[in-house]
Amino acid sequence: MGTLEKIEANIEIKTNADKYWRTFRDYRTVFPKVFSKYRSIEILEGDGKSVGSILRHITFEGSLKSATEKIEAVDDEKRTLTYAVIDADILQDYKNYKGHISVTPKGDGSVVKWIAEYEKASQQVPDPISIKDYLVDTFLKLDAYIQKA
Repeated sequence: MGTLEKIEANIEIKTNADKYWRTFRDYRTVFPKVFSKYRSIEILEGDGKSVGSILRHITFEGSLKSATEKIEAVDDEKRTLTYAVIDADILQDYKNYKGHISVTPKGDGSVVKWIAEYEKASQQVPDPISIKDYLVDTFLKLDAYIQKA
């Protein structure tokens, strides 16, 4: 087994934590409407929000064409979510890939913390900086969308 590595981002946003979390958790409706890069999100098993049997198939515009993610843990009270990518182009570069998202209050706004844990398929594979940048952009644009609503 290879080395498990980690990359993270802390994004300060203007929206309070509860409102941001509620909107984020409605990703199936909100993301395709707000972000042109999310073409569709399909629930393959479960209700799309619960732990365990939940799979979501996301079709993107751009270099990453699609991903299937399984929600492994969620706590709406603490505003945390853990997911594993179980099928995607990135799994050619990473043997496994897991993401953690949390939203915590900070003043009138909040902080979105994203952490990815991954194992590279080889040492030549770069760290997933482009995925980090993509998600930071998504979290900031979701904040802007909520602020306009």
